[in-house]
Amino acid sequence: MIFPTTFVTVNKCGKPILKLLLQLASQIHDQTRDFDLIITRLDDLIALATEKFYAFPFKDVPPCWRILFREASMLRVSLGPLQREEILDEIVKTIDMALIMTGPPPSETGQAEVETLFNLLQDINDARSEFEHEERPIKRQKLGEDTFPGTTSFIPPVSRPVPRMAAPTFDQFEKHMQHPKDTNLGPEPLIITDTLNHWPARNERPWNKPSYLMSKTIGGRRLVPVELGRSYVDEGWGQKIIPFRAFIRQYVLRERDSTGLATGYLAQHDLFGQVPSLRQDIAVPDYCYTNPPPPHPSSPLAEKHSKHLQLDEPLLNAWFGPAGTISPLHVDPYHNILAQVVGKKYVRLYAPRESEKLYARGIEDGGVDMENTSALDIGVLARWDGSDAERLEAHEMFPLFKDAQYMDCILNEGECLYIPLGWWHYVRSLSVSFSTSFWWN
Repeated sequence: MIFPTTFVTVNKCGKPILKLLLQLASQIHDQTRDFDLIITRLDDLIALATEKFYAFPFKDVPPCWRILFREASMLRVSLGPLQREEILDEIVKTIDMALIMTGPPPSETGQAEVETLFNLLQDINDARSEFEHEERPIKRQKLGEDTFPGTTSFIPPVSRPVPRMAAPTFDQFEKHMQHPKDTNLGPEPLIITDTLNHWPARNERPWNKPSYLMSKTIGGRRLVPVELGRSYVDEGWGQKIIPFRAFIRQYVLRERDSTGLATGYLAQHDLFGQVPSLRQDIAVPDYCYTNPPPPHPSSPLAEKHSKHLQLDEPLLNAWFGPAGTISPLHVDPYHNILAQVVGKKYVRLYAPRESEKLYARGIEDGGVDMENTSALDIGVLARWDGSDAERLEAHEMFPLFKDAQYMDCILNEGECLYIPLGWWHYVRSLSVSFSTSFWWN
């Protein structure tokens, strides 16, 4: 179904384009025309919209081309059962690419239709899986009942531990935020234990089993955006969109044919909006409904953060990858609870008042705002990574860093870390790791 608001938006791409889109939709509905020709015309519209994604910075792509891409893709999928028996891979790829590139349909009706379609595709896959062996024996073993490997990479020493508290009450947690020990510092980070024990993701619907995650993504066919490279500030860093199955095999399990590939990280992705069934495996911590304090005045980003509108609901993001993935030292725009569902991570945190010693990047080439990200490579400065020459150069370039005070911790499976608004944090996966962040204000 093409909604009236879509007409107005797509019309900005040009009246002939809107006219063609409506004609194709009508012909599909009436089932009276040459479907091969309709498919060709829809592919032309998709290709035209795709060109615009490369003609502008992605955030500046005019909405009309995004909507055209989505609507033409959805019409393209609707032809599958009518014209020929489509393979699941092609159908899922077409829909997911539209959702990732353009976002979900604006109406609740449209979103419900997409979810219904994915549920149908999931049912088809489940039924086929009962009768077919799609994987070779060695693959079935890798993606079967075994859990992700628990081996860890280098574990940094913890020298200034973050305080811990077992399942604080709502009031206790709010008091921790609103009445800090040091008002010049503001609320401090806190590890919260014993609060994820009831999550299905840690029990009957285990995220530590590749087979379960594959089963919830139509046999691993769902597409996901993957960051390539150790950290998003490293030279050569990039992104690509691949099937979840390929991400698991190549970048998480590191199967034999993955030798030489860069580190792959599914980072800060709204996986739960894309795959709602996984959202049912977790729960928003009650702490995200407390009343947190405003930005601490010692933060150079306090004014910017104070202008954020109040969120109706916490923002959820998934962070999934192998050992060795790194989120460089940065600041989030909201209070954050980072829930560690699978594996473990090292986290180092610096208070807002240390900002001068942390060398924020500022506005970079192309007008990209990177003032929430530090120019420091903590791994090199802490002498965990890099050569002796690189370490010496880093300390010479950033002389104030040696005086910056920090807290750190190993965030273990089943634990949460509260990261107050304005606190800088560096995160390093020590094993295969699946985390969920909850931003709220």
